[in-house]
Amino acid sequence: MTMGHMKKFGSFGATLCLLILAVSATVPHRLLNVPLYETAGRLWTCKWNFPLLYLLTDYRVIITCTVITVLFYPLYKLYGVLFLPMDRVRNLGDIGYVPEGRMSMKEMANRVRRQRATGDLPPIYPNGWFGLIEGSKIKAGDVKNISLLGLNLAVFRGEDGTIHVIDAYCPHMGANLAVGGRVVGDCLECPFHGWQFRGSDGQCTKIPYSEKVPDIAKVKSYISDEANGYIYFWYHAEDSAPTWTVPRIEEIQSGDWVYRGRTEHYINCHIEEVPENGADLQHLECVHAPLITSGIDLRNMWSALWSFGSHSWTANWETNPPPNEHIGTLRLTHSMNLFGKAFRPVDMDVTAQQIGPGIVYLTFHSPIGSGTFVQHLVPTEPLVQKLVHNLYFQKNLPAFIGKFFLLGEAIQLERDIMIWNNKRYEKKPLFVKSKEDSQLAKHRRWFSQFYSENSPRLKFQRDTLEW
Repeated sequence: MTMGHMKKFGSFGATLCLLILAVSATVPHRLLNVPLYETAGRLWTCKWNFPLLYLLTDYRVIITCTVITVLFYPLYKLYGVLFLPMDRVRNLGDIGYVPEGRMSMKEMANRVRRQRATGDLPPIYPNGWFGLIEGSKIKAGDVKNISLLGLNLAVFRGEDGTIHVIDAYCPHMGANLAVGGRVVGDCLECPFHGWQFRGSDGQCTKIPYSEKVPDIAKVKSYISDEANGYIYFWYHAEDSAPTWTVPRIEEIQSGDWVYRGRTEHYINCHIEEVPENGADLQHLECVHAPLITSGIDLRNMWSALWSFGSHSWTANWETNPPPNEHIGTLRLTHSMNLFGKAFRPVDMDVTAQQIGPGIVYLTFHSPIGSGTFVQHLVPTEPLVQKLVHNLYFQKNLPAFIGKFFLLGEAIQLERDIMIWNNKRYEKKPLFVKSKEDSQLAKHRRWFSQFYSENSPRLKFQRDTLEW
């Protein structure tokens, strides 16, 4: 039963309960104790006087069952909050825009995408490791069709449990291998004519109606990895081999930190603008100082209603020396003030490692627990980014404590999204002489290492950007 169905049943049960209670208030108590089929001179003529029928037509049983039904939904929600992993998804038209007149958020999103100046953009797809999907979502023998970085991929797990990533289209007649394709051993079989392609190198190993398989019968295969509960693949415009690996997080590998939920957001911006936030120290005061209870709308978060408290931050971003020059590190401290006094339980020391263009490990320690956000950023379109946070938190603490941190991170992120969705990329920003702007300039120089000669650029403007 879906949550939508449960909400409908809950609303129906509440209405029915109120109606029965209203009728009960006007009926004598003695009458309520009489089975329904015996009331008003046996309204229901029944010659089968079964105990079950007596039970089912008793007003007290009906009211009790109705009340239980009505209470079930909030109890289920409470169970989810306390024990189940969080799954918060916000699509491109859900948040981050200011609707005008009667326009919906989605309509406003399409309008902004059509009319916004894009600026002089750097390449749209940088080189590096990119997250594809949670490993738990692809079981042995499963295949998924995933589109990102201008590619259509077939991601499948062989019968031995190994993950493979290949181009989705069969070179024979163009069928999508991931739509109806069947995993056979370590190969993926085309649903159209039965050609089988090996996951490790993309080579066709079998054509059911031909004795010989041409050497040129193959699809492109990508280097893949599985770490920290996620599946990755290596993308490079020149097809160069990986120059670094995806680090393993020891606490996840050992099981000390366990999965507590995820958030998924779609953002209307260039990929570089999201990690650039890590070096933007001044925006912490302007965007993230108001209490998270003041919401995600930048227009309302400075309301006097929430002025009794605020978040405070100190931060510093720096590049790592070789051989880890592909990593940038943000060190951050967080504190909260309520009514002029420090609220220590939510003090945090944070270390955020930006690993290449698309991976961030944001590890935090606080008086009420420690954990890490594993962040994955990847372009699904030239100017649409998919951003996923997976939270791993101490297994010896209740799930709802970890989910509190995940919700707080989501609210702060959604404030950033309102900026990203409506800004343009400035190739030559008007920087002033300051530590804050020098850090941004330093980050741009660092990020440029992930572009190469053949990195694709946005060469034309489509007539429509509606989605």
